[in-house]
Amino acid sequence: MNAYIFPGQGAQFVGMGLDLYENHPKAQELFEAANEILGFSITDIMFEGTSEDLKQTKVTQPAIFLHSVILSKVLGDTFKPDMVAGHSLGEFSALAATGCLSFEDGLQLVAKRAQYMQKACEAQSSTMAAVLGLEDAVVEKICQETPGVVVPANYNCPGQLVISGELEAVNLACENLKEAGARRALLLPVGGAFHSPLMEPAREALAAAINATAFQEPTCPIYQNVTTTAVTSPEDIKTNLIAQLTAPVKWTQSVRQMVADGAKHFTEVGPGKVLQGLVGKIERKVETASASVA
Repeated sequence: MNAYIFPGQGAQFVGMGLDLYENHPKAQELFEAANEILGFSITDIMFEGTSEDLKQTKVTQPAIFLHSVILSKVLGDTFKPDMVAGHSLGEFSALAATGCLSFEDGLQLVAKRAQYMQKACEAQSSTMAAVLGLEDAVVEKICQETPGVVVPANYNCPGQLVISGELEAVNLACENLKEAGARRALLLPVGGAFHSPLMEPAREALAAAINATAFQEPTCPIYQNVTTTAVTSPEDIKTNLIAQLTAPVKWTQSVRQMVADGAKHFTEVGPGKVLQGLVGKIERKVETASASVA
């Protein structure tokens, strides 16, 4: 079975999407529509902006969504997933690519998500840190024992877990994790504590936007970050999408479940190859590739 996977924040690069725009009329049409929907020329930033320009959450999230979804549209009949999953933001891309969300609605939700997350980040001093070389259970225990708000945020692959929370609590947890034998525990260059309780204001605002948006049944099951199991019900998808902002991204568990359900080949749709690397570390026997068009 063929699994298609969609990357999240951090996969962006300068010039992303330009080849699609220049070589495919359908892509050009969708990029121009995106500029209208967003009210600013995101294509200028994607094609010609600096890495600093692209790092702004309000730009990064829509940019990655656009690259992934437009690529899936350009693939046309060759895009035939038996199942899909997306890492954090990538879940929105997966839903738009499989017809659960329209292109327009998906982009508007992603733009609002970025805006609400940015606002939540500015309300409190918070951060995230990557922890390498420890068992998940050890990281979970140290987070629980550390004063303040600090929680597991991204289960990326065995031995790689990202924690998230208040700046002071994350720094203290990093010290404790190093003492416990972590190979590395380093702060990430992000603006706030994604996938933690500190995103609650963003979750509430996004919930209203999601509940006001029409969702259809996707063309294949989506393995959502919160449940890690196959979901097709539009109502369940909405519920899980809302919960995702304050809950951890269970990527390791999702990939293992997809493999258990028959996935043999994983194709990454969008910028970069981060997810292929993670899949390879989770399940070494499966094949991985990047989606590409002539």
